[in-house]
Amino acid sequence: MPTAIIADDEEHLAEYLAAQLARAWPELQVLALAHSGPAAAEAIGAHRPDVAFLDIRMPGATGLEVAQQLGAGPVRPHVVFVTAFDQYAIDAFDAGAADYLLKPVAAERLERTVAKLRAALQTQAPAPDLSALLAQLAQRGVVAPHYLRWIRASRRSRDGELTEQIPVADVLYIQADDKYTCVVTRQGEALIRVALSDLAGQLDPQEFQQIHRSVIVNMSSVAGTRRDLTGKLYVRMRDHARELPVARQYVNLFRQM
Repeated sequence: MPTAIIADDEEHLAEYLAAQLARAWPELQVLALAHSGPAAAEAIGAHRPDVAFLDIRMPGATGLEVAQQLGAGPVRPHVVFVTAFDQYAIDAFDAGAADYLLKPVAAERLERTVAKLRAALQTQAPAPDLSALLAQLAQRGVVAPHYLRWIRASRRSRDGELTEQIPVADVLYIQADDKYTCVVTRQGEALIRVALSDLAGQLDPQEFQQIHRSVIVNMSSVAGTRRDLTGKLYVRMRDHARELPVARQYVNLFRQM
């Protein structure tokens, strides 16, 4: 049976959409209702639904930010944006890869969305890449340029693999590690299946800087630097014992230290 989550910060609207879907798509199982961006991302990670209905304006993170995070992670459901934007913004959705529902959601429009989703799921078509659409919406001023606020990562434990949301501000550094990328915080290490090069463009360059081809550091967590007898530069992180080598082309970042 197909599955979905619904994310809307207005609880009654989330319940209303769930009721409409029950009529238009009886076999669809709505696994969770979320009322914030982080809660939506958590529900998607926990339930791995086929479809995510994302309200664009939500506290904690917008539906667009949640969609961007999904594009950088292992779970990519088909996304339907729920929006109250004007026609100028809707034109971008019409030309983009994602479907949308305009508030208040009309039954006829929902039926078209359901038909499209059913066809995609029956043919096992992969969820489309939304990066071009999100970039276009940013250019149109629908949403200001934004960077990741949290990273969805996995930790291994005795109970199995745990998925968690790591606030970007808590990250000390990020390091490429074979097939994975390692996210290091004061609490430990977690793994994501996103290339370091792909992640770099989603981080605020005012806060995060690459210091080596395999390492990005949170500059606000840098405690200082050290040079060894050969002149090689190392970065020391706050509340972390390990020193990180700085490649020659990035040494200029630390000239004032």
